[in-house]
Amino acid sequence: MENFSDLIKKRRSTRKFTEEELTQEQVVSLLKAGLMAPSSKRSNCWQFIVVDDKETLEKLSHCKESGATFVSDAALAIVVTADPMVSDVWIEDASVASILIQLQAEDLGLGSCWVQLRERFTADGVPANEYVHEVLDLPLQLQALSIIAIGHKGMERKPFDESYLQWEKIHLNKYGGK
Repeated sequence: MENFSDLIKKRRSTRKFTEEELTQEQVVSLLKAGLMAPSSKRSNCWQFIVVDDKETLEKLSHCKESGATFVSDAALAIVVTADPMVSDVWIEDASVASILIQLQAEDLGLGSCWVQLRERFTADGVPANEYVHEVLDLPLQLQALSIIAIGHKGMERKPFDESYLQWEKIHLNKYGGK
């Protein structure tokens, strides 16, 4: 990547992956990005479950009624969890870690897509967090925030077009200020 601006323009959600596996170096780079994520008071309340087992990826693809089927085709999924007993801002901390993993994936030329778990439900009405707890045998205190599906891009998407930026959402000094 030339620079950060190019990276954020180019990073688009990828829901179609090739069958090519990731290298060990790529996986380590992705995990380093998560582990270097800033957190409130450096609490590091997040924990990451790395899934490359195809059967488990298939099970995880059913964590929501819709919007997660592509997980089964990913080479890897990183389930981002956090402990609310360690930090009251665990959602924010786990969110920052999730996006840093996605940015690292793009920098490596890989595709990724965030699967939202918090406040989502399976087709049977089971909370996605509970479903993921059961599939991954998570400790009770951990909350599953997201699944980041990662793999080699099965299709290319155009970079973000800056002409669609919503500058009207920017306010100067106070709401409505110009």
